[in-house]
Amino acid sequence: MRSLFLFLASLAITQSYLSASTIEAEKCLKKAVSEVAQIADHAANSGELALSVRPVLVNIISFEIMTRRAVGPGWREFTGAQQKEATDLFTTLIIRTYASKFTPGEFPEITYKTPISPLPGRVEISTSILYKGSYYEVIYRQEESVAWRITDVVIEGVSMIATYRTQFDAQFKQGGAPAVISALKKSVAAPQ
Repeated sequence: MRSLFLFLASLAITQSYLSASTIEAEKCLKKAVSEVAQIADHAANSGELALSVRPVLVNIISFEIMTRRAVGPGWREFTGAQQKEATDLFTTLIIRTYASKFTPGEFPEITYKTPISPLPGRVEISTSILYKGSYYEVIYRQEESVAWRITDVVIEGVSMIATYRTQFDAQFKQGGAPAVISALKKSVAAPQ
C-alpha cells in the first residue's frame, strides 16, 4: 500500500511539473509569435523583416542545437571555428527563409493545440496555421536549457532538421566540414 501511495504521489508531482513545463513553453512561443507579428506588421519588405525579427528568433530558437542536429554525426569533425561559422550561416539562412515566406503587413492566424511533453525538458506544441487561404499543420519542438528554445519545426509532417540533415550529410560525405560551410555560404548568398 505504501509503495502504491509513493507511486501515485510521484505521478502527481510529475504531472504538475509537466503541466508547468508545457505552460511555460507555450507562453514563450506565443510571446515570440506575438513579437514577430508586430514586427511583420510594420516591415516594408522581407529583407527588413529578416533583420528586424532576428533578435526575437535568436531568443526563441536554439540555432546551435538545430545546426548540430542538421549536420548530424559529422558535427564532431568540425573545428570550433567551423561550428561557429556553420551556426552563423545556418541562422542567417533560416531567418531569411522564414522572413521570405511572409508578406509584410500580413500575418497568419494561428490556433494552438494542447502542448505535450514527450520527455522531461521537452515540449511539442502543435498549431494549425491559416495563411492566405491555406491551412498548415506545424509542430514546434522545444527544449528547456537556460530557457525554452525551439529545436525543430515540423511542417506538414516534415521535420526541418531532417530535411537539412539529408542535404548536409551528402555534402559532408563529399568534402567534410568545408563542403557543408561552402554549401551554406552559397545558400545564404543566393537571391530569395
